Amino acid sequence: MSELSQLSPQPLWDIFATICSIPHPSYHEEALAQHIMAWAAEKNLWCERDNVGNILIRKPATPGMENRTPVALQAHLDMVPQKNNDTVHDFTTDPIQPYVDGEWLKARGTTLGADNGIGMASALAVLADDSVVHGPLEVLLTMTEEAGMEGAFGLQPDWLRAEILINTDSEEEGEIYMGCAGGIDAVTDLPVSRESQAAGNTQVKLTLKGLRGGHSGANIHMGLGNANKLLARVLITLAKTVDFQLIDFNGGTLRNAIPREAFATLSLSPSQRADFEKAVHDAQQLLKHEAGPKDENVVLLTEEQNSEQQALTADSRDTFLRLLNATPNGVIRFSDAVPGVVETSLNVGIVTLSEQKGEIFCLIRSLIDSGKEYVVDTLTSLGELAGATTTASGSYPGWEPDKNSPIMAKTREIYQTLFGKMPDIQVIHAGLECGLFKKPYPYLDMVSIGPTITGPHSPDEQVHIGSVDLYWQLLTGLLKEVPTK
Repeated sequence: MSELSQLSPQPLWDIFATICSIPHPSYHEEALAQHIMAWAAEKNLWCERDNVGNILIRKPATPGMENRTPVALQAHLDMVPQKNNDTVHDFTTDPIQPYVDGEWLKARGTTLGADNGIGMASALAVLADDSVVHGPLEVLLTMTEEAGMEGAFGLQPDWLRAEILINTDSEEEGEIYMGCAGGIDAVTDLPVSRESQAAGNTQVKLTLKGLRGGHSGANIHMGLGNANKLLARVLITLAKTVDFQLIDFNGGTLRNAIPREAFATLSLSPSQRADFEKAVHDAQQLLKHEAGPKDENVVLLTEEQNSEQQALTADSRDTFLRLLNATPNGVIRFSDAVPGVVETSLNVGIVTLSEQKGEIFCLIRSLIDSGKEYVVDTLTSLGELAGATTTASGSYPGWEPDKNSPIMAKTREIYQTLFGKMPDIQVIHAGLECGLFKKPYPYLDMVSIGPTITGPHSPDEQVHIGSVDLYWQLLTGLLKEVPTK
C-alpha cells in the first residue's frame, strides 16, 4: 500500500488503499460498511443505514455555499470477485493487493475493485477534505450492486435530500454519461437423465481457459470469447469423431462477467484417447486462429480424472450441448437512437450441470424494455424446443437520457473550462443504478462520471492513475459550481 500513498490526489488514494484492505465482494460488504460508519462517526458526520444496508452520510455546506442545490455523490459498496485460476485468494477474507505498473494501478491475480472503489473513495475523500468547496452534500453508498442492484432496488423514498445525483461508476475519463441500459436475468433449466458409464471407460477433464473476460455490458461489443459458448462448440465438434459420455459441465462464476474459463468432465474408451487428443488439439488451433489478438491466450487442456459419477444419457448429452451451443450470446442489436451504442445484448454468464438438470444463466441488457422482452422470448422459445423452461427475474429499468439535464450541461461546461476540450456525452450499455433511483426520486437530475478503468469484472482490471486526478478535478470543480437552489 506504500505505493498508493505516493499517488495524487490525497486522501483519495489513502482511502482506496483502505478499501482494498477490507474484503467486500457482493454479499460480503458488511465489514467495509461498518468501517465506513465508524469513520463517519469519528468525523462527526451524520450517518445512517436503511433496512437494506445502504449508507447515507451528510456533510453541511461549505460556509457561504448553503444556498446551493443539495447534491448526492453515489457509489456502490461491493466489488466483483474474479481471480486467475492459479491465484490463491479468498475474496471473503483476503485483502486485494494493488500495485503500480507504469501509468496503471493493477491487482495481483484478481480484480482490483476500482469498479466502484475509486468512486467510493472519491466520495469519502470529499467528506474528508475540508478544502473541497461544496453545497449541502450527501454520500450514498449502495449494497450489492454487482449481484443484482439490491441496494438500489431497496432505496426508500424521503431519505435523500439531494436534488442532484452524481454517480461515480463510469469508467472512461473524458466521457459524461446521461443514460444506461436496463437489464433482466434469465435462467433456462433443462431436465437431464443419467446412466452408468460404459465399462472400461476412463475419465478426462477438459478445460478451456486463457480468455480475457470482462464486463458483460461495457465490453460486450468487443467480441471477446465466452468460455461457456466456446466449450459447448468444442464438445459438439468432438462428438462427431469421439463417442464420449458427458459427466459434468460448469463455466463462469458471475452473470455480469464474460466467462473466462469453462470445464467439462468426459468418459471415453481408452481406444479413442488418441483421436480425442488430436481433436482437442485441432479445436485449440481453430479457436486461436479465430480469436486473433483479442483472446490469443485461449487454451484447451486435458487431464486425467477419477470419477464414478453417472454420465448423461446420449439424448441428454446432445440436447444439453445443442441448447447451449444455440443459445445466443453477445450483441443482439445496435441502437438507432444512439449511434455506436449497443441497444440489446446478453451474456451467457454461468452454466452448471447437476444430477437432474442443466442450468444456463444469462444477463440480458437493453436500452429499451421491448429489447429485454424480445431476448427473453427468444430464450423461452429455444428452451421449449429442447424441453427446457426459462424463468426471467430481477428486471431493472434503464436510465432514460434527458438531453435538457441542467447537471449534464454544467458538467460539460466545467470539463471544457478545466481541460480546454469538449467531453463526449454518452449513453452506456452497462447497467448503472440511476434508472432505479428515479422510482423513489423522480425529480433527481443525474449525471455519471469516473476515471478510466479497463478490464472491469476480470483479473485484468486496471485504473489509469493520471485519469483519477483528472476525474477528481472535474468532481471537485463541479461541486464548487453547482447552481443555487
